[in-house]
Amino acid sequence: MDKMNGSYGESSSSDDVEAPLLLSPAASCGGEKGVRPASSSSAAAARVRAILAHRYPAIAAGPAACAAVCGLVELGDGHGEARNMLGVLAWVFVWWVTGAVPLAVASMAPLFLFPAFGVSSSDAVAKAYMDDVISLVLGSFILALAIEHYHIHRRLALNVREHAPPDSISSPVLSTLMWIHNTACTVMMMPVATGILQRLPRHGGAAGDIDSGGDEVRRFSRAVVLGVVYASVIGGMSTLTGTGVNIILVGMWSAYFPEQRPITFSSWMSFGLPMAIILFLALWVTLCFMYCSKNTGKALSAYLDRSHLRRELSLLGPMAFAEKMVLAVFGALIVLWMTRNLTGNIPGWGVLFHNKVGDGTVTIMMATLLFIIPSGKREGEKLMDWNKCKKIQWNIILLLGAGFAIADGFKTSGLTDILSDGLRFLKGAPTMVIVPVACVFSGIITEFTSDDSTTTLVLPLFAELAKSIEVHPALLMVSGAIGAQLSYLLPTGSPSNVVGFSTGYITIKDLVATGLPLKIVAIAALTVLLPTIGPVIFGMDIKS
Repeated sequence: MDKMNGSYGESSSSDDVEAPLLLSPAASCGGEKGVRPASSSSAAAARVRAILAHRYPAIAAGPAACAAVCGLVELGDGHGEARNMLGVLAWVFVWWVTGAVPLAVASMAPLFLFPAFGVSSSDAVAKAYMDDVISLVLGSFILALAIEHYHIHRRLALNVREHAPPDSISSPVLSTLMWIHNTACTVMMMPVATGILQRLPRHGGAAGDIDSGGDEVRRFSRAVVLGVVYASVIGGMSTLTGTGVNIILVGMWSAYFPEQRPITFSSWMSFGLPMAIILFLALWVTLCFMYCSKNTGKALSAYLDRSHLRRELSLLGPMAFAEKMVLAVFGALIVLWMTRNLTGNIPGWGVLFHNKVGDGTVTIMMATLLFIIPSGKREGEKLMDWNKCKKIQWNIILLLGAGFAIADGFKTSGLTDILSDGLRFLKGAPTMVIVPVACVFSGIITEFTSDDSTTTLVLPLFAELAKSIEVHPALLMVSGAIGAQLSYLLPTGSPSNVVGFSTGYITIKDLVATGLPLKIVAIAALTVLLPTIGPVIFGMDIKS
């Protein structure tokens, strides 16, 4: 994967040096002999420019947002920690969006903000920064570096591009991910996508050169990465094995409501597949509208000529032993991901270990094999060594850790209970109100933590809420599960977002601009589909 660049809001140290906050006496008073002293207005303007260069207004916006929330928001007696949690969330979110400080630094802010504001202890918040999902991402990064080192992604990209049109990358992602975990599909397809994009000029042509098509190339590159990211999440919605959210839903459904009609593989696909088709069409329209134009094909044609692709593929020659072994390890990992948990009736291999093994466990295990298997090139050389791992995106690891810390902060501060109590107004409300409200509630929380964490957090609340307001549990639990999968706006939402974000082709602004329309379409589609086909699939009373 390419090293992340300044487009994420991170300023280099050289930028800091070149933008002094205070002017020197010579600059402000005309210290050199014969130089006319600068006017007070020009000196003031220079100071303003220096302050803006250091991003101090954006830095101050974080604490200001926190102070505003803590000073103006009133959640009632005994809920000071919940109010503080909202304030800390505002602080971190502002820093993320504005890029006031490097992404890794903003992601470490909960380590000192949570204890300082009484949200949780230092030990508790520190433990959140190493979760099974984080292990999964860390191991995936190591595997991705191995694929990049041996140019496997380039070989795969050339083969895919030779036999597929340029705008069809998302299609195989969707069809593949219907049957495997969305994270596995993203990790598998992203090297193919970036391998194609590496044939294109990363920064386009020269600035202002309209004929170069540089802007078209950059927009198309963002569309490809976003297409893989969103198609993987959308495809995972179709089947029970496509995402951990659906598996968690089935488990909690049978635990809380054993008397209800069980959710089976076929019944869920009857509901999830129509949702996925609608969202995939919305994704295709959104990407075409926002990132492609009538000139896109012309701008790309010079870089994607099939005869050139065949020539480059032939120059790679046959696959070496090291390439085959990396692919074998990668393929074995995907199989392990797919088969660890299947359905309630068909257990996966995880039962052999009392279901104490997670996806992160097997990812780290398979990544470790890369440091053991010889490369076959030089004596004593392994497929990977730690020097090759210096490009690991540790800022992304910290970003995910911040997401898990925020999820824990929601629970420990009591903010989750307050939000749950606020939903009791749904008693007696029509179905067309209950479904979108539950989906939006879950969809907001999932942006700050992983899909699985959100599902584990909200489904028990919705199960109890369904009993207290006397509605069919599918209205709330299915809506909550779908909402948890709509993590389209921030990298913290899902490992798929992290994989796409770490390529360096997209920014948080790209995720928000593309994900927001998809999220609105998803909520609208759920509001229509659940009351329409839900009674047949889940046995809901249409009067609920």
